[in-house]
Amino acid sequence: MTRYILTRLGQALLVVFAAYTIAFFLLYVLPSDPVSLMLGTDAAGVTEEQRAQLARQYGFDQPVIVQYLGRLGALFTGDLGYSFQQSRPVTEILAAAIPPTLQLASLGFLVALVFGLGIGLAAAAGRDRWWSQVLLGLPSLGVSIPAFWFGLVLIQLFSFKWRLFPAFNAEGLWGLVLPAITLALPTGAMIAQVFARSLITTQRQAFVTTAWAKGAGPGHVLFRHVTRNALFPVLTITGLVVGQLFSGTVVTETVFSRPGLGRVIATSVTSQDIPVVLGAVIIGAALYTIANLVVDLVYPLIDPRLRASIARGDGRNGRRAATAPEAPFPAGEATAAALTGVDDEATDGEADPATDERTETTSETKEALR
Repeated sequence: MTRYILTRLGQALLVVFAAYTIAFFLLYVLPSDPVSLMLGTDAAGVTEEQRAQLARQYGFDQPVIVQYLGRLGALFTGDLGYSFQQSRPVTEILAAAIPPTLQLASLGFLVALVFGLGIGLAAAAGRDRWWSQVLLGLPSLGVSIPAFWFGLVLIQLFSFKWRLFPAFNAEGLWGLVLPAITLALPTGAMIAQVFARSLITTQRQAFVTTAWAKGAGPGHVLFRHVTRNALFPVLTITGLVVGQLFSGTVVTETVFSRPGLGRVIATSVTSQDIPVVLGAVIIGAALYTIANLVVDLVYPLIDPRLRASIARGDGRNGRRAATAPEAPFPAGEATAAALTGVDDEATDGEADPATDERTETTSETKEALR
């Protein structure tokens, strides 16, 4: 287990390092003059000697690779440099922008989770009915709707027409409602799409047939046997949707004129404020890797297949096996379980290595399967 944790932690640090390196070289090959960006409107009255002195002071006259190594060394001490436009430490700018963005992203993720899981469960519960097909089509519609257009529609209806929520630059919980719904739309649609497909696939597995054959009710089968296994793909994409929420705040905070990391990124990219953009890239990469690291560490706690894989020293493929939509039993064991009958504990859907050892055949189950 220790090796598994260290491997995931090393991969997370490698992702942050790669994101910073790629972003640095991409931004510094842009055709721009950092001295002119720092001077702004005062650039016209500055002589060439003063420009050269300013370039030497901040190291802009050094080769790109030297600047990269210097900034990388400063990064390990927590120094992200100074903003070209605001003449403030980047850490100070980001520290003020992160809290409102975290509030928005947290509420948006909660709304997306409720919406996605609710749509998936409703569609699976009404399988083969017309309204179930309608619900299955909603995720594709939600993904295809542009976030800025959806936000403007919400403002027009709920702020200007019905006056239920504030429109722009609002504080408090009421001011978070419309931005959170806007941010949650594409994320919730993606969760609903994955969860509904996983539920449908899991419902076709042999252990579910066994549960039906034993007389379990629809609610018992859906929530106790099907949903627990269908949630694994949702857990997998949880790490991915964090990146989507982070990028979505750029549009959402701009539409609703809210302070936060998204607006800082949008302003910094427009003004080519490279140190701030690099700082935002590090924050985004860190949040993304932390979310995926947490998912990787949670998997062994809830999936006995991955625990067994790690115990065998094959933890690299454990997450892939856990996210596959197949039944918790391997194919051969699933057939054996369906034909030989399993007790309530086995049909809970958890992968129990002892399941294949239960070979006692019950005539009642066989008769039901016929």
